[in-house]
Amino acid sequence: MDLRLEIERVTGLSIRDIRSLSGGSVGQVYQVQPDNGAQLVAKVDDGPDPNLDVEAFMLDYLLEHSNLPVPQSLYGSPRLLIMSCLPGESVFPVSAQEHAAQLLAELHEVTSPSFGLDRPTLIGGLHQPNDRSEAWIPFFAEQRLLYMAEQGVASGRLPEEMAHRLEKLAAQLAGWLEEPPSPSLIHGDVWTTNVLAANGQISGFLDPAIYYASPEIELAFISLFSTFSEVFFKRYHELRPISPGFFEERRDIY
Repeated sequence: MDLRLEIERVTGLSIRDIRSLSGGSVGQVYQVQPDNGAQLVAKVDDGPDPNLDVEAFMLDYLLEHSNLPVPQSLYGSPRLLIMSCLPGESVFPVSAQEHAAQLLAELHEVTSPSFGLDRPTLIGGLHQPNDRSEAWIPFFAEQRLLYMAEQGVASGRLPEEMAHRLEKLAAQLAGWLEEPPSPSLIHGDVWTTNVLAANGQISGFLDPAIYYASPEIELAFISLFSTFSEVFFKRYHELRPISPGFFEERRDIY
């Protein structure tokens, strides 16, 4: 693919400059400067199973159903995604963490009659099934824990013995996890380089992995990668109280 010609073809813009950017677990990421207009970002996936159109769908979904700041998808095909360029860097002072808590608490107020989504999505390069479910714990057990274990065994990265242990755990999850009051829309992949801040505020969330879930799995993901500190969790708890037992037990299971 001649990237410059392809971007000019699909956007109708004349491109002055294209520079490679770091980041992006799937494909290559580029900063694109048109002759007239704001900077853009292009992602290119030349792999055997490109799915950048799924990322475009997820960005569009968040823009339509929430106020979470995400890039605007300008063009999305399996091999090429063109987005608006958001300012900022992945450094989060106290004010930005408190703002992140407000944004995610508001996102988690977006609800659905059931868990999952109307189509599969992705987390990084991994397929993420989302068959609708009336209950959270079976959804998490079957479509997250056991599905990913199956993929791990198939790829040779997870020993079968561990998969059997996970099967036993999945059968007992109701003894530890809680059914949330309602399914919440989550970003699904809130780790450090997927969040940008500028001038003490969050300027964007990148690379979503959306579906309707228990919001606790979002909080556990943030904790796992140390995306934010206790400042974030304190502010989030003020806005959406976190049930007792999350930090002591459920976080580790998720």
